[in-house]
Amino acid sequence: MFWRFVYNAFALPVIFIGFHLAACCNRKIREGIIGRRQVFDKLTDQLRDARNIEKTAWFHFTSVGEFEQAKPLIEAIYADARIVLTFFSPSVAPNVESYQYVDAAVYLPFDTPRNADRLIHLIKPTCLIFSRYDIWPNLVWQASKQDIPIIVIAGTLHAESKRLSRLVRGFFRSVHRCITLHCAISEADAARFQQLCPSEHQVVVTGDTRYEQVYRRALSVEPNTEFFPGQATLNRPILMAGSTYSDDEKVLLETYQMLREDMPEHNLHLVLVPHEPTSKRIAEIQAELNKRKFRHCCLSALNSDANLEEIDILIIDAVGLLAKLYQLADIAFVGGSFHGSVHNVMEPAAMAKPVLFGPTIQNSYEASLLLERGAAKIVHTPRQMADVLTEWLNDEEKRTKTGNMGKHLIEENLGAVEQTLAHLQKYV
Repeated sequence: MFWRFVYNAFALPVIFIGFHLAACCNRKIREGIIGRRQVFDKLTDQLRDARNIEKTAWFHFTSVGEFEQAKPLIEAIYADARIVLTFFSPSVAPNVESYQYVDAAVYLPFDTPRNADRLIHLIKPTCLIFSRYDIWPNLVWQASKQDIPIIVIAGTLHAESKRLSRLVRGFFRSVHRCITLHCAISEADAARFQQLCPSEHQVVVTGDTRYEQVYRRALSVEPNTEFFPGQATLNRPILMAGSTYSDDEKVLLETYQMLREDMPEHNLHLVLVPHEPTSKRIAEIQAELNKRKFRHCCLSALNSDANLEEIDILIIDAVGLLAKLYQLADIAFVGGSFHGSVHNVMEPAAMAKPVLFGPTIQNSYEASLLLERGAAKIVHTPRQMADVLTEWLNDEEKRTKTGNMGKHLIEENLGAVEQTLAHLQKYV
């Protein structure tokens, strides 16, 4: 009761005020606030038209990555349960709108006890499933009070997590002790979850369901997939830079300049895939490329007569292509790693591409596994990146071997869906 009082009386008002203040200068947060308007009316309308099935599985996730982790499980139980999805980030909205295995999908409203009660009353879930780590206290407490099983899938809790600090560990114990089952991605994560749970609490290691998802996607991409209009093609070699921010691009462009000076014979193509290709971001990238006098072009500007041999850098100003574009790469750089948290390193690895990333990878267990296997390299400076790229560009055998080690790692970790389903089906 103490921690519930602290959370609802002090933490929630601070979160609410901070969220709305941040919306003044953050477009995504503004989109989220707008998307949460009339959320209960939208949910009521969707549930009215939903399939009439006795059991209802309610999945919650924060953004696209966690949605991807949940997808194989959603699709496996879709025939036996009504599927309701809630999400936090606006980036998920277009993905759930086009997803066929769902009966209702809305933004998760602000985490008040009243909102949690209203959601539970409307959805009437057989079980509540959190993907990875976006766990909301009032939702957990209210569901637990009504004896609704609560499950965490693909659960991860890294060693530096603030949830384990002495200051707030008591609070997070009050939340996690109400969760019925934690399905962790590794033994280390399971051990850390156990620090937040009673000794008799069920914490199991089932692996990461994303391995299946990225592996399936990699297999679905045909080697001769056409990405460009007409007969336009990029010469080899190609460095594919995925989900980049301006911090990543600064290092990449410094590196690219070094390589052009050190290794002009390779004529390396750089393909930039910004994390959010808004018109503002694309204009910023173009201005920087003009300043550095790099020949460049946007994907949207290409036509059937385009001569890609005449450009140095191709900017992908469209969304939803990255997982397929990695197929073109000789080497992949994964963005976010110079910005705050690295993005999906599994997608290029599943396509047997050698992977590069910057120093910020504490959020990604998979990145550390790739490093341990020698399937990836971590770099801190443009010079380090240029040296690694030079090594790989000059040794095709090493490049191929490095990429294959990543693909083998993905294949070794398949099976998480079946293991998680074995536990999940007890509640659905």
